[in-house]
Amino acid sequence: FMEFGIFDHMDHGGQGSLSQFYEDRLGIVELYDQSGIYAYHLAEHHATPLGMAPSPNIFLSAVAQRTKKLRFGPLVYCLPLYHPIRLLEEICMLDQMSGGRLEMGVGRGISPIELNYWGIKYDDGPLIYKEVFDLITKGISDNKLNHNGSSFQINDMPMNLSLIQQPHPPLWYGVANPSSVEWPAEKGLNIITNQPVEKAKQITSGYKEVWSRLGRDEDNLPFLGMTRYIVISEDSKKAKKLADRAYPKWRKSFMSLWDLHGKKPVGVTYPETFSELSDAGQGIAGNPSEILDKISLEIESADINYFVARFAFGDLQLDEVRESIELFSEKIMPELKGGS
Repeated sequence: FMEFGIFDHMDHGGQGSLSQFYEDRLGIVELYDQSGIYAYHLAEHHATPLGMAPSPNIFLSAVAQRTKKLRFGPLVYCLPLYHPIRLLEEICMLDQMSGGRLEMGVGRGISPIELNYWGIKYDDGPLIYKEVFDLITKGISDNKLNHNGSSFQINDMPMNLSLIQQPHPPLWYGVANPSSVEWPAEKGLNIITNQPVEKAKQITSGYKEVWSRLGRDEDNLPFLGMTRYIVISEDSKKAKKLADRAYPKWRKSFMSLWDLHGKKPVGVTYPETFSELSDAGQGIAGNPSEILDKISLEIESADINYFVARFAFGDLQLDEVRESIELFSEKIMPELKGGS
């Protein structure tokens, strides 16, 4: 089977006022819902134009009200930045408010600069992450919350909120390094990577190897996903021109905090132009036929079952994003689902 998702940094590329930006983005999310996209995944970033949804749950509560079938969630909650009680209660609220459509991405936070603003040392992130993860996954299924850890102590706290999805919403994890698949595979987490095909294939192969080693049925694999920046138009030259214009605006937002502090990004690099991004295998622009051919080849080569598009980035306007979404849903998704 093959499903399709969306990843959104919610980066502000200079598209007018923030209030209009949020309204346009919600309009775009409504289009995802109408087009049959499976899930919408929202990034969490702080103190940077890369992420204008630093509190993902606030934006996602609006998504819950503006959509009917679309599943949604953070990719990821930066767990070291949350008190687990607050996060646990909000997870329950979102799952109830959406009728059980929450998808729950978890991570440690990839930016030392952002963590430092919160008074958290980057090297302390994994330990805090593990404690918060264990606490919320346990608390979801307990009537009373008890925990005695290095960062949090909770004693007999009543859990009056509950989830529709049992035992918990589907869990997601971002993977950049093939050597990092052991833990998410053991936990049975869905994964998404932004790596080029060759490394994405190493990630999916490594995940399946762990899955098989644990004696699990390969027919019941979680989602193994891969993201790509995509711009589509009936006019191939127009699509490439839009991508060439919008991508540097997105990259400027991505580099904002790193440039401010005179540092290089940790664990990830992005080229300066969309042409270079395309050559690296992480961006695709063209007409529907070109897009279909490239995505089909990438799905087969990377051995994924979940393709994740980034349609809204940089300074792309609502009508420009709409064209990509409509062409993708009308001319590409049916072909790829039919061939899966």
